[in-house]
Amino acid sequence: MTGKDDTGSEAMGVDPARLGDQQLLRELETLHRTRHDTLLHGSQDALDTHNTRTAQLEGEYLRRHPKRHVLAARTREGARGRGM
Repeated sequence: MTGKDDTGSEAMGVDPARLGDQQLLRELETLHRTRHDTLLHGSQDALDTHNTRTAQLEGEYLRRHPKRHVLAARTREGARGRGM
């Protein structure tokens, strides 16, 4: 994640590729939990950082799990079947 550290230089979060599976999931859960507040009340810089970090972590998750189980109800066809 980008941002200034105490020395004024750019600080980066841990490279998602270096996180273990459980750490990656915890990071994703935290970002998803804080998303709404960041959108409503965060600065543009905070929102940009949140977006970038979320994309990094989600990209890593998808790289590791390309054949993850997808629920039929979470597809367009499944949504149409529910009348949405």
